[in-house]
Amino acid sequence: MNAVPPTLATVNLDNCDQEPIHIPGFVQPHGVLIATDLSRRLTHVSRNARAMFPTLPPLGNILSAGHLGEDAALQEPLGRIVDEASDSGPNEAVAPLAVEFSIGGAVFDVVMHAFHSRVIVEFERRTAGRSDIASFALLAHRGMGRLRNRRDVRAMLEEAVTTVREITGFDREMAYRFHHDDSGEIVAEARAAELASFKGRRFPASDIPAQARRLYTINTLRLIADVHDEQIQIDAVSDAEPSLDLSHSVLRSVSPIHLEYLKNIDVAASMSVSIVVGGRLWGLIACHHSSPHLVSYAIRMACDVLSQVVSSSVQASLDKAAASRRSMAADMRVKLVDVILHGEDVVQGVEELSAGLQQVIAHDSLLFAHAGKLRNDGLLSSDAAAQLLRWLGEVGDDLVAINDRRDLPAAIGEAIKPLCGVQAMRFDRINRGLLVFLRKEQVDTVTWSTPPGKAARVGPMGARLTPNGSFAEWRQVVEGTSVPWDETDLAVARQLLDELGRATSARGAEMELARSRLLAVLGHDLRDPLQTISMAARILEHGDGNARVGQRIAASTGRMERLITQVLDMSRLHGGLGLGLKLGEHDMAALVRSILEDNAITHPQIEVQADLPPTLLATVDPDRLAQVVGNLVSNARHHGATGEPILVHLARAPDGVRLAVSNTADPIPEGTARMLFQPLKASSVGNDRNPNGLGLGLYIASEIIKGHQGTIRYSHDGTRVTFTVHIPDQAKPA
Repeated sequence: MNAVPPTLATVNLDNCDQEPIHIPGFVQPHGVLIATDLSRRLTHVSRNARAMFPTLPPLGNILSAGHLGEDAALQEPLGRIVDEASDSGPNEAVAPLAVEFSIGGAVFDVVMHAFHSRVIVEFERRTAGRSDIASFALLAHRGMGRLRNRRDVRAMLEEAVTTVREITGFDREMAYRFHHDDSGEIVAEARAAELASFKGRRFPASDIPAQARRLYTINTLRLIADVHDEQIQIDAVSDAEPSLDLSHSVLRSVSPIHLEYLKNIDVAASMSVSIVVGGRLWGLIACHHSSPHLVSYAIRMACDVLSQVVSSSVQASLDKAAASRRSMAADMRVKLVDVILHGEDVVQGVEELSAGLQQVIAHDSLLFAHAGKLRNDGLLSSDAAAQLLRWLGEVGDDLVAINDRRDLPAAIGEAIKPLCGVQAMRFDRINRGLLVFLRKEQVDTVTWSTPPGKAARVGPMGARLTPNGSFAEWRQVVEGTSVPWDETDLAVARQLLDELGRATSARGAEMELARSRLLAVLGHDLRDPLQTISMAARILEHGDGNARVGQRIAASTGRMERLITQVLDMSRLHGGLGLGLKLGEHDMAALVRSILEDNAITHPQIEVQADLPPTLLATVDPDRLAQVVGNLVSNARHHGATGEPILVHLARAPDGVRLAVSNTADPIPEGTARMLFQPLKASSVGNDRNPNGLGLGLYIASEIIKGHQGTIRYSHDGTRVTFTVHIPDQAKPA
């Protein structure tokens, strides 16, 4: 058996969510209502109607022309409404018609509409003269012109509330914007100077129940002239007559719950104008007054038209913002793919794109992990980030979107507080590639307050009927949740995941090809020195050894050691183990000088011009820095013009040490230059100028300098290629 819905007399806090506010059975007392069926049989009248129309027939009788006075202005529009309602379906609403009507020397605004096979006629006595209405209409027209020149949504709303206040005279006008959970935020305000500002305050969704939201979308303007008014009952032809649906009515009575709410915050009159975007209640222009305030129908309609201009302007602005966001997302995908495919340091590349990622998917924190490296903006501790990434690595789905802490493992949900929203994309399973967006708990991001400076009154229905009271309930509902990831967030994430997955697959294929070449070159290069050592061993076995044989053994073992060292260094870096730097204060000038002297003995045909200070103390790992200098000089030797000298310059910089190694050569092509510091480059493995190279020298040099928290850069001055190293003072291992 269905529960009986509450009536105006029986509604309370326990059943107000079921209150049928569209069929209240009452109207507000500043007007009169009559209703007929499509045969013009009188079915409903408000109890104050006969004071205006003493000749109204009894309920159930036909309403004729003479019953509404001698003014014939109502007959033609009333007939039109009846005809349109007869031609339309019973559940379709006929758009309202507004006409001017005079009786007994008084002028009335009359609004007629039809709904559910009932024709409803509402009368309001006009309180403003024609000149006043014309003046208000001009103000509204000017406001609409100013609105159309605003491109920013907040600026539009500021203009709208200012205009509404000018033409209605309410104490306070507020523009609400509703959020994903239907809670409202005041984003614009016009008010009397003595009133405190409410701008920026939030109101829970529970303050506007679902049935009220529905009415706001189909009947976009609502006036409450006096919260203390006694509502006027509507009489029906019989108890069997269906309740009169006032969804489209201008006089519809007010829920006692809402009246109690307004009284508790010292509001005596209010008006609300809906901002409907895409068929959804996007926002409201809400007006409050400290004393009863009746705004004439004509002025209210000017406000209603203004709200329609706002709605269309907001829609256009949102469409433009969505298009811009889609464009930014596409651009960001291109940049991320470029970082994955060509970046020297993928994690550093994502760090540089973090501002753009914020524009594409709003978040409070970002994690990016790849190949043992992690980008963490610091909002999460290292342990919490590691726990979260480990769990995400075990989850089966490549795209995870969570906005409730209860959907996370308890330990992780606790560890990542105050964050609880997680949107993660696992784009590379092999290298543990994860891009993770995080959002804070909502209770940490909402500014809340009840009207300041006065204690809210508490009526018979309790303290809940204030913004502050309803917020307490709202806080319990949303505790442990973040703003959810909307459809646009998810669509952008899916596209990112798809593009990054393809990019990592392409990079993996390229790396695999380079590894194959590496193994081929490594096998070949190790075989030659091994054969040399083997032959030398047989010579020594037969007693034919000499100094020349010993030199060949030393050279071959040195070559093998270099190859194996590079491969081991690459393996340590790819495994996330780092290079194990041991920093201390050393004389860099002596270190570089020693390496260049060794190079002169090994390669006497290569001229090296060195510009070194007598001494230069710096905090470095001497063995690793020797690798850097050796790799850069070797690179210059193999790629510089034949017969041209290599220049080596070492000096003190304002904030550290600067080392530059240059050689005469053409500029490196842009595509190659972007990949100079990547390992296993196809252009390096098997290069004719350096047949024994593995394409690892610059990569390892770059990683060593990064370990010193320094930088290494390529440049070309029109004649010479230069690699410049900067190591900061008091370097610490990265």
